[in-house]
Amino acid sequence: MISKLPKWIEVGAFVLALIAGFVNAIGLLSFEHQSVSHVSGTATFLGTSLAKGSLQQVFHLLGILLSFLIGSALAGFLLHGATLKLGKHYDTALFIEAILLLGALTSLLNESFLGHFLASTACGLQNALATKYSGAVVRTTHVTGIFTDLGIMIGAVLRGEPLDTRKAKLFSLIILGFVIGGTVGTISYAEYHFYALLFPVTVCLICAVVYRVYCRNHG
Repeated sequence: MISKLPKWIEVGAFVLALIAGFVNAIGLLSFEHQSVSHVSGTATFLGTSLAKGSLQQVFHLLGILLSFLIGSALAGFLLHGATLKLGKHYDTALFIEAILLLGALTSLLNESFLGHFLASTACGLQNALATKYSGAVVRTTHVTGIFTDLGIMIGAVLRGEPLDTRKAKLFSLIILGFVIGGTVGTISYAEYHFYALLFPVTVCLICAVVYRVYCRNHG
């Protein structure tokens, strides 16, 4: 249950959602207007490209989907078990995400489509950081499932069941973080173009360091 999750999950989920919203905003504004923090739209776009016979676009979209999968697989390799606890490689995953986003920045500045793949890999890695623990689904790179879960909760409350306030708070923070990230990402991209990616890179590195210090003091 959500009550079994550690207290720091709310702050972590908010920050990760903010990063994802930021990166996705830049993707929508620049990567041929493609989302990179989730793959539903990309999969649909792949279907339309197949129907049109646009082979170059098909391979590009397949690359983005596979990159997201590779990022998730990397997280699956680093993190295992069914509980969120100190001492796992969350700091390592965040550090790798920062490296991937920095690589995306470098590639995009050199007008290389490899940047799209690296950004998608970073998002796949992040989304798998805390996908399912203690019976609670916690995803930070898209909010479709979050809105669905909130709707289910509201329906249950209307039926007379008690509200799980902590779960509602967590989901609300993820939505808020994603929206704020999208807003800040849009403003930053208009001002700094691809250099705006330095913001999520920096946040990932700070989070990795803070988590490592926290583990040493509370481990």
